[in-house]
Amino acid sequence: MTNDATTDNGRTQRDHVITLGTAGGPRWWERGRLSDRCGISTAVVVDGGFYLVDCGHGVGRRIHEAGLDFKDLRGIFITHLHSDHTIDLGSLALFGLYELGSRMGNPVQILGPGDRGMLPPLSPRASKMPAYIAPESPTPGTRETFATLMKAHATDLNDRIIDSLRPSPHQLFTATDITIPEGIGYHPNENPTPDMDPFVIFRDQWVTVSAILVEHPPIAPAFAFRFQTANGSVTISGDTAATANMSTLAEGTGLLLHEAIDFDYIDGLYAGKKDPTSIAARDHHYKSHTSAADAARIANKAGARRLALHHLVPGTADPLVWKDAQENFDGEFFLPNDLDVIPFDL
Repeated sequence: MTNDATTDNGRTQRDHVITLGTAGGPRWWERGRLSDRCGISTAVVVDGGFYLVDCGHGVGRRIHEAGLDFKDLRGIFITHLHSDHTIDLGSLALFGLYELGSRMGNPVQILGPGDRGMLPPLSPRASKMPAYIAPESPTPGTRETFATLMKAHATDLNDRIIDSLRPSPHQLFTATDITIPEGIGYHPNENPTPDMDPFVIFRDQWVTVSAILVEHPPIAPAFAFRFQTANGSVTISGDTAATANMSTLAEGTGLLLHEAIDFDYIDGLYAGKKDPTSIAARDHHYKSHTSAADAARIANKAGARRLALHHLVPGTADPLVWKDAQENFDGEFFLPNDLDVIPFDL
């Protein structure tokens, strides 16, 4: 779709999102058919500034290709800590040393899930417990993840801080774990997605951001976010199976950006494969993601005015694969490409 949210002189007329990256999964989607979809990331643009939801592969370049100025970044929101949503968080902070000097004393907030607190349940397809990563801290939250990323680049950063007098990324960004409300019955393994009300995690003069838990096992917690402005709202699902919490969060929203997966593709990918890894991978997709038709049903139940699908798996699918959403949704439907602009004001 065309960029009808700005005038020729660049002044913002409408609250909108820019779909910086629309592909899901920890892949480049290059086998068989090349894709021009980058990893999942969305810019929520309000009154000259923007908020970033997830940091998929290629997000830094996409920010500039979208005509956004990195100095106008007001916050980063991470739906969950799978790599396809966080892979370029480190690069934003490292390269941001050269563009965010004005944020000294007023760092960009990074908000995302906290430490799970325990490992996920072992797949029923496993015959024994695999060797897993970092037993001393196997489920770090957003704050620890960001600190570890910066520590991994200490050689580079200390060169630039000491020799070139650049600021530390810890002076330009501050990472915080989202605190889950008490008393809702949440448990990372036994009850990761209790029925609940949305809760506010961030507020400034332009937006109020609310979160709700969604269903994306085995990871927990996983969040969806709603950005409310004076003119409207956009709700972003993150990765989730079809869950009632999404309709709760998205009630009356101007735009619902919802993930979608092609289960026929998944069936074909693992057809005839009997090894435990293939069976467990198929299990994961079915229990953790949403079909196009179910995304439409969730949007209808919420009374959303607009529905757009993103985090598309596979990222190379023919657009006709997603027609069930358009056919089943009562409002205005979008199947965006990277860098498309979608308004969400009322």
